Amino acid sequence: MIPVFKPHMNTARILPEMEKILNSGWIGLGPKTREFEEKFAARQGVKFGVGVNSCTAALHLAILAAGIREGDEVLVPTMTFASTALVLLYERAVPVFVDCEPDTLCMDPEDARRKITRKTKAIIPVHFGGHAAKLDVLLKLSKDHRLVLIEDCAHAAGGTYQGRPLGGFGNFSCFSFHAVKNLPMGDGGIILTNDREADQKLRRLRWLGIDKDTWSRSGGKYAWRYSINDLGYKYHMNDLMAVIGLAQLETLDEDNRKRARLAHRYTEAFQPQGWFECPVEHPDAGSAWHNYVIKLKEEGLRDDLISFLSSHGISAGVHYEPIHSHNVFKGRSKTGSLPVAEKLWTRLLTLPLFPELETSEQDLVIEQTRQFMTKRLLCR
Repeated sequence: MIPVFKPHMNTARILPEMEKILNSGWIGLGPKTREFEEKFAARQGVKFGVGVNSCTAALHLAILAAGIREGDEVLVPTMTFASTALVLLYERAVPVFVDCEPDTLCMDPEDARRKITRKTKAIIPVHFGGHAAKLDVLLKLSKDHRLVLIEDCAHAAGGTYQGRPLGGFGNFSCFSFHAVKNLPMGDGGIILTNDREADQKLRRLRWLGIDKDTWSRSGGKYAWRYSINDLGYKYHMNDLMAVIGLAQLETLDEDNRKRARLAHRYTEAFQPQGWFECPVEHPDAGSAWHNYVIKLKEEGLRDDLISFLSSHGISAGVHYEPIHSHNVFKGRSKTGSLPVAEKLWTRLLTLPLFPELETSEQDLVIEQTRQFMTKRLLCR
């Protein structure tokens, strides 16, 4: 099967570095984690980076550092992976679900504006599929209402907005290095911030609230004493992850260029046709092209197309069912009206897109998608 996603691993660089780290005797939270944090933060134009074991952990620690507490309301898009809102439930905060824009599927700033109340403390926009949310509008909204802005950049490594790297706009930003993301490390995440005090707090929180991690206590003479003044979590990155991440950083830009070429090739091949809409890329957004999501124009086509493609050796997916529809959020969130997401999600379909997708494989996806549409047209 041609998969929807497939990680591209820079094995030529990873394997020798992995051997070194395995032989070094230090594979936990240590110097390679710090090196990765510094390089990734600098790449995004941000002062501080705190490596963690997942983007979910990054989001959780970001809301803690932002002071989100029980009963606080936080605006989140309903078109996202569950983690964006689940972390709020961890702290008994209230997710307030915001509708999406019909073209990019990113958070609709006008719906966000309508849903702000005196209890609202933060906004968490998601750069859906690697395409930037409308950060200029959302930043103004957050400043006008004194809200914390947390960028969910799980899809967005390498993406830009108005010529600047995503992740450098909010008070905090959270990235994912899960196996199928643009910077795959197997798993992992990072929180970026320009706030030195927040950086120090995040470092404590990611390591059980301990004020000095083991590496910082290991110079010449091992200093065993430390203090625990915060309720923290075992969320830290380790040097095995970091070594992979450092190697993957070397190919991120080229991998994203390959993604962009493939995405544009899809769009060119599918135009013109009236069965579905291709994803867009606004002039002020340099998409990371994490995925390629088409919007079918008729109800009832998606499942049939998924089955048809599967029968020809092609996987397809759905990103996402709006998360407000899941039972875990019932009675714990505020939904209101979400007409665009509820109308569109039943017609979304994700086609294969990853750096090592061969032209012949993409041609098969294009051909079989066209064949399905032709057969449906002939059956009318």
